[in-house]
Amino acid sequence: MRTFHQRVLVTVMATVVVAVCGIFTAYLLGKNYIIKHEVTALGDQTDHALAMADSVSSEARVVLSALNASPYAYCSDAEMKYFHKLIFQSEYLKDAGRIRNGQLDCSTNLGRLEEPIDLPRPDFEQPDGMVVYTQFTPFRMGNIMVVALKMGDSYVIISPYMDLHLDQPPVHFLSTGVGDPNWDANRLLVKFPHVTRDALTRERQGRVGETLYATRCSKHYYNCVTDFISIADTMSVNRNQFDGQMATGGFVGAAIGFMLSFLYRRNRSMEQQLRRAVKNESLSVVYQPIVRLKDRRIVGAEALLRWKDEGGYVVPPNVFIRLAEERGFVTELTRLAVRHSLADLRWLLRSQPEFRMNVNVAAADLANANFIPMLESELEEADVPAHSLTVEITEHSTADNHVVLETILRLRQMGVRIDIDDFGTGYSSLSYLHDLQVDCIKIDRIFTHAIGTHAVTETILPQILAMAKALGLDVVVEGIETEEQAEFFVDYQQPIYAQGWLFGYPAPVEDFAQYMEMDSMREHAGVAI
Repeated sequence: MRTFHQRVLVTVMATVVVAVCGIFTAYLLGKNYIIKHEVTALGDQTDHALAMADSVSSEARVVLSALNASPYAYCSDAEMKYFHKLIFQSEYLKDAGRIRNGQLDCSTNLGRLEEPIDLPRPDFEQPDGMVVYTQFTPFRMGNIMVVALKMGDSYVIISPYMDLHLDQPPVHFLSTGVGDPNWDANRLLVKFPHVTRDALTRERQGRVGETLYATRCSKHYYNCVTDFISIADTMSVNRNQFDGQMATGGFVGAAIGFMLSFLYRRNRSMEQQLRRAVKNESLSVVYQPIVRLKDRRIVGAEALLRWKDEGGYVVPPNVFIRLAEERGFVTELTRLAVRHSLADLRWLLRSQPEFRMNVNVAAADLANANFIPMLESELEEADVPAHSLTVEITEHSTADNHVVLETILRLRQMGVRIDIDDFGTGYSSLSYLHDLQVDCIKIDRIFTHAIGTHAVTETILPQILAMAKALGLDVVVEGIETEEQAEFFVDYQQPIYAQGWLFGYPAPVEDFAQYMEMDSMREHAGVAI
């Protein structure tokens, strides 16, 4: 029979052995879990970076088109003044100028050069003709990459501080051009260890050697973005969590402790939070007025989803809507937006038959066989006619998809209006608008923000408006923030509507009702907003 001291010794030894085994098991499993969790977090962060990269690419192409359409003499003082105005009005660009025969002739920062500067060969050329320099010699800033984009004889420089904003150690950011057969990964992206072409030019995420990464590729332009972090930095950032898991493994047992931690953290992921928010209908809907420009009367509203996660942080719509699209439940978000907006504005849609409510619809919605029955059910439940509803679709959502086109035709047969959102940012031919028989195009805000430059006023916007008039389409101009932008459209003899901060911010239904009340008072008083 063991003595008391022997029993204590055996108990202590057994406890120590179990604790050590638990800590060791927790170390292995905890490290694996943290790595998987970090890869998921990198994916969410990369979604945000891609959205910004798309904005930069879109702005660069619009500005380059304006530069190449310059009405002034090559590198003249007038042209430099014109270029400087375009760059001043842009958000992501810091310089522009002219390049011919591999030489820099002038720029908004350096002016007209007496002796042109020889430039190195560009790093690569994208399939659409965009030439890319990743180290623009005249503006080299130490170790900071200076990226210049060139089309025709014109170039623009992307603000180097944008990369500094995205590149926040220990997480690093890089952007990759795709489509070029001579693309040299080691030359362009020296900071990424064990780099492979597939890892940086296809949508994927995971581990390469001792580096975690997530890559997202643009659906509109020839570039991808990648966020990456070393495993050593990952473990350092998550040190407190990691130590807690090992302690839990020692006291409670690795299996139970890690499983509880895993389930809790999985339950707190952005996807799970969003799914719960949809199930509980805890997302909110705000409404931005759409006005008729000729008299500035409110004739409609766009319903926009808003979401705060369980930590109380506002998640941008482009992030959570894209997440829902990728995970296959975006139609649930659309149903929630339709149901809430019909309930919120039912009084208005019934009392003013000409008033229209706009709801954004994803490509996955149009391809979903349950989408039309869902709309019919919600309209019937709210007792609102179909002609009071407008669905907004993007140009790329209709491309080469017969199911989507059939859905659009069925919507039109129901009486639902069809608007093309963000018009001018896609790659589709303008002729497809006639085939779709859409009712309206919404001109993207990037064109609105460029009003005041010769390229927009003399070439781009007038051409779009003329095309819409020829096809008998209404036009909604997005992003109007100033009277100057609104006045630009006054003289056009066609139906033009507007949406932007000048006429009202996206607001909860209570505040939107006040917009309508003020609009009604002004109408009876015979004055415009």
